[in-house]
Amino acid sequence: MGHDGPPLDLLTARFDRHVYAPHAHDAYTIGVTVGGLEVIAYRGGRIHSGPGSIVVLEPGEMHTGGPAAPEGYSYRALYASPDLLTDGTLGAALPHFRDPVLHDPALAAALRATHTDLSTCPDPLETESRLPWLLTALSRRHSTARATDDRIPGTRDLAHAVRDRLADDLTNPPSLAALAADLGLSSRYQLLRAFRTTMGVPPYAWLAQHRVHRARVLLDGGLRPAEVAVLVGFADQAHLTRWFRRVLGVTPAAYRNSVQDGRG
Repeated sequence: MGHDGPPLDLLTARFDRHVYAPHAHDAYTIGVTVGGLEVIAYRGGRIHSGPGSIVVLEPGEMHTGGPAAPEGYSYRALYASPDLLTDGTLGAALPHFRDPVLHDPALAAALRATHTDLSTCPDPLETESRLPWLLTALSRRHSTARATDDRIPGTRDLAHAVRDRLADDLTNPPSLAALAADLGLSSRYQLLRAFRTTMGVPPYAWLAQHRVHRARVLLDGGLRPAEVAVLVGFADQAHLTRWFRRVLGVTPAAYRNSVQDGRG
């Protein structure tokens, strides 16, 4: 995850009849059921998950999975390395979830939206900005882990240092893990909290808006959207269009055409 972290696996699945054989993962399996009803053999019992439920299966725990209703079930899952759930918690022990099926509608919706966005347009900085934040919330709200002290001296200065580093390299921004280490922070979560508190948005959103403003200048100069996307660090023209419309309300092509029409 991020420029120099391990890969993050995302899964979108729907099953009518398939039943997983007993197996375990090295990572945390975190899923949101989006339709139907699933039954999972886990820790010597059987658990059920319906629409909107979050399921957390811990590393090394044997489990199965299959439909519990004729219509089957569908879900979205991610496989998170343990460090993603310990960024904002104390101690060396891994977070333990006594109840593997959680009912937290706001967090479930956020996990589902993040899964969709990262599957559609994977971006290392967006992944680092969104997942540690959400998974720390998951650990703090629902596991036995204790929260760290969120107070950070010099929050504003830290946030501005991160902002400046991101602005200095639009096309290849440093990872949040590297920035946190450079700034003497113990985790990405501390960096994220300092940045969001000061800037009002997470780092990836700030950088995307900064890229849009730079893109606008280049479009004013007559460059095409596909050229501009590369120059300001977006993955492709679709990525630029997604953010350009979100920030300015129009597509890059429509904006460029309006500028040219105005000059004509």
